[in-house]
Amino acid sequence: MDRSKVIIRTSLIGIVSNIFLTIFKFTVGIISNSIAITLDAVNNLSDALSSLITIVGTKLALKKPDKKHPFGHGRIEYLSATVISVIIIYAGIMSLIESVKKIIYPPVLDYSFLTILVVCVAIIVKIFLGIYVKKVGYKVNSESLIGSGQDALMDVFISVTTLVAAIIYLLFHISLEAWLGIFISFFIIRTGFVMIKTTISCILGERVDRDLSMSVKKTVNSFEEVLGTYDLFFNNYGPDIYYGSLHVEIDEKMSALEIDALSRKITDKVLKETGVLLVSIGIYALNSKDVETKQMRKEIKNILKNHEGFLQMHGFYVNKYDKIIYFDVVIDFDKINRDEIYNDIYNEIRVKYPEYKLNITLDIDASD
Repeated sequence: MDRSKVIIRTSLIGIVSNIFLTIFKFTVGIISNSIAITLDAVNNLSDALSSLITIVGTKLALKKPDKKHPFGHGRIEYLSATVISVIIIYAGIMSLIESVKKIIYPPVLDYSFLTILVVCVAIIVKIFLGIYVKKVGYKVNSESLIGSGQDALMDVFISVTTLVAAIIYLLFHISLEAWLGIFISFFIIRTGFVMIKTTISCILGERVDRDLSMSVKKTVNSFEEVLGTYDLFFNNYGPDIYYGSLHVEIDEKMSALEIDALSRKITDKVLKETGVLLVSIGIYALNSKDVETKQMRKEIKNILKNHEGFLQMHGFYVNKYDKIIYFDVVIDFDKINRDEIYNDIYNEIRVKYPEYKLNITLDIDASD
């Protein structure tokens, strides 16, 4: 499956559909003097523009890496999604201004059967378009498509509300147009802010997706020489473009030549099975066959388990010659007193093993 072609094809379908709806809604909105239907048309026009920006962003993201951008241009898709969000917010603000004007200077409405028909057609088209675009967006991991699909489904709610207002006017001659316009405007603005929040979160860097991290760990742990996999850090340079690093625990007796061969095999298999390019594999030596060390590991882990927020211990190694205990401890980010928990752990272990120096790293809970 060519991801870019799927995104472009889906966006073109969105453009055609929204232009079709824009023309009909503008025509009916002007004829009936309906601010709600006219604003709905503006919303469809912004959706068409959003799809166009998605196409441009996808095309630019396909540019090959260069000296200035060695990791490619995949993050342009996030920027295009941000632009779409800003357009939606702008459309909502303009709609709000027009709606307030209509409250101050109420228009004379002229609803007809054609008005009802156009709104009903818009609802049907948007339901199918929203479900289709959002489904494809999740399939190809495109934030722009997911946002466009979600926006289309929310447009259904707006159109239904417009339809109800038209029916109320026809039956009871009560105009809810301008107030409905304000409601629609806030709805559009909220959609834009939700989209921009999601996109900025991706740009800032999010926690590794659980399914992806578990898949990578499963692949790495399939090698019998690997005794544990930890510290997964993935840098995202666009949807489905990951450069990562991790640590593996191996027996301390392995030679440099054996470690080198293992690292190469792990890198190749992870790339082939998960699409993640490992740029670095760190090594934790494990003196797993030493009886005294195994007992110390067990006792220290029991100490850690008694502390709230403790998630994991790894990289455990005891240097008996220099009398140093090494390991990393992971404490839940939800605990605001992580440093206090770390200090309590450190002091408790120091009392337990006063003859040893402690090299305990407070690690980051970066992946499952």
